[in-house]
Amino acid sequence: MKFRTEIKCRPASQQIDHKSKVVLLGSCFSEHMESKFDHFKFDSFSNPYGILFHPLAIKKAVQDCIAENYYAQDSLLKHNDSWLSLNHHSKFNHSSPEKTLIAINQQIEEAHTALKKASHVIITLGTAWVYTYNENGQTVGNCHKISQKKFTKSLLTSEEILASLKGIIKDVRSVNKDVNFIFTLSPVRHLKDGFIENSLSKALLLAAIHALQREPSVFYFPAYEIMMDDLRDYRFYNSDMIHPNETAVDYIWDLFGNSWISESSRKLMAEIDEIQRSLAHRPFDSASEGHKKFLITLEEKIDQLHLRHPQIKFHKKRK
Repeated sequence: MKFRTEIKCRPASQQIDHKSKVVLLGSCFSEHMESKFDHFKFDSFSNPYGILFHPLAIKKAVQDCIAENYYAQDSLLKHNDSWLSLNHHSKFNHSSPEKTLIAINQQIEEAHTALKKASHVIITLGTAWVYTYNENGQTVGNCHKISQKKFTKSLLTSEEILASLKGIIKDVRSVNKDVNFIFTLSPVRHLKDGFIENSLSKALLLAAIHALQREPSVFYFPAYEIMMDDLRDYRFYNSDMIHPNETAVDYIWDLFGNSWISESSRKLMAEIDEIQRSLAHRPFDSASEGHKKFLITLEEKIDQLHLRHPQIKFHKKRK
């Protein structure tokens, strides 16, 4: 007997390996993916504007980074003693406008280089609901807990979503014609919008993504379907019943790896994971002979791997 439906992901045609350069953009699920890429020592860069949920915000971020549109103080807003950008995540907020601008502009510079060199851009869309700042008509990436009375909420049309996604592709390909795009739909449910409203939002995003696949080198990975139709049980959610838990993220990552990561890199990932676990190991007695031998063996493993793959580097433990 079978007690669940399993989604099988076919091997992708343009797979990722440890020579690939990956850029991730979008919702909080892209942060989960980035943590996996980072753990397994892939060359990756994530969310220069912080977590962004809707396609217009991602398009704005890409547009700024490609064109190197650096921010000045008149681009910022002061709220509750913090200087912030409505296009950015709150992690950039600071009491000093100079420090906010330094952080924002440094990320634009780094993202410009990363997008020009990227072999794969992974974009995770979260919602089609957007907020417009009433004072200037700007569609924002983040409301920063400013009073909701200052914003107007609306739902993007399928045409607006498709146009924004095509704009992202066009902007990146203006400086990087060979890049591959992998679109995913976030498995996180935006239930604050309402159950029906969340379903409508996801449907509009999904329809736009599938329409995009007529474009060359544009692909879809079914993270949303894996969560909804394979892991359809609340034991795979955090206590908020909204976000996937660690088990679910690991499962989705495994399916992504089987589809999108080359066989040679998957074998290398096993070696890297063993080293990462050893680096995280906390000894009972750091001065013991056993632990000293453990560190010597670990250093030898790191050096041997580095000889075969010079681009992969670890922070060694001190003896």
